[in-house]
Amino acid sequence: FLLPITYYRRLPRLPHPCACLQNLLAEKVEQLMEWSSRRSVVRMNGDKFRRFVKAPPRNYSVIVMFTALQPQRQCSVCRQANEEYQVLANSWRYSSAFSNKLFFTIVDYDEGADVFQQLNMNSAPTFMHFPPKGKPKRADTFDLQRIGFAAEQLAKWIADRTDVHIRVFRPPNYSGTIALALLVSLVGGLLYLRRNNLEFIYNKTGWAMAALCVVFAMTSGQMWNHIRGPPYAHKNPQNGQVSYIHGSSQAQFVAESHIILLLNAAITMGMVLLNEAATSKGDVGKRRIICLVGLGLVVFFFSFLLSIFRSKYHGYPYR
Repeated sequence: FLLPITYYRRLPRLPHPCACLQNLLAEKVEQLMEWSSRRSVVRMNGDKFRRFVKAPPRNYSVIVMFTALQPQRQCSVCRQANEEYQVLANSWRYSSAFSNKLFFTIVDYDEGADVFQQLNMNSAPTFMHFPPKGKPKRADTFDLQRIGFAAEQLAKWIADRTDVHIRVFRPPNYSGTIALALLVSLVGGLLYLRRNNLEFIYNKTGWAMAALCVVFAMTSGQMWNHIRGPPYAHKNPQNGQVSYIHGSSQAQFVAESHIILLLNAAITMGMVLLNEAATSKGDVGKRRIICLVGLGLVVFFFSFLLSIFRSKYHGYPYR
């Protein structure tokens, strides 16, 4: 059956599917740009995550921080990581290279628990990259335990995954300058008050203690903590157990470095007591007690230190 030509002219013209997808993509990008203009990090719940991060079409990359910032969660690491994440997002938002090819978002557990369940995620904080096309790969999950959550490390990871290079700009922090000025003032005031008696400057014991403090700080990994910014400890979300020693030889917690510092200090104290017992000319009984105490400190705390070493370097044969 042939319809009149006038009837064909009256039929509504359906839009092309590609045009619909382009319009939908333009709306999503426009909405994300509007949110990003207000805040560098866009907060998302389950519906927003599925619409703007998971659902196609998408021609932009999304960095998502999965976290738990509510006070009742007691996640101090989440708050520390969020500060670094905000620094990175602000650096991107106010840089000359800012574009609609990359967006920073955050999903809090109390606002998007369904997202955590959908991704089978049982720990926070976690950083993931969702590429414009396809599903995230293993490398799209940031290795927080090994690398730490410093903004510079996150920027390097983002550059590897998206080819977007972000130069991190940190807000000015004058606390170090103020602390240094106070220290110089304190030392200067002390020297002025003791200007008539400066023999304490030549005190070998005082300088030895200061040198040992620096050695303990460096050998315990404080510089590594400063560079990598690892979490203080790790709390297992399933059973609530807190780990202060990292299980890998490629990483450590801040609490772990404090433990190593105390162990090294105890071993050193034992060695000092042994030396004192051997070189002093006091009572023999007193020297014997000092010797036994020093030997006990060395044996006990060095064994403890070696056990931590064996737990991190699996296969280490000695006890």
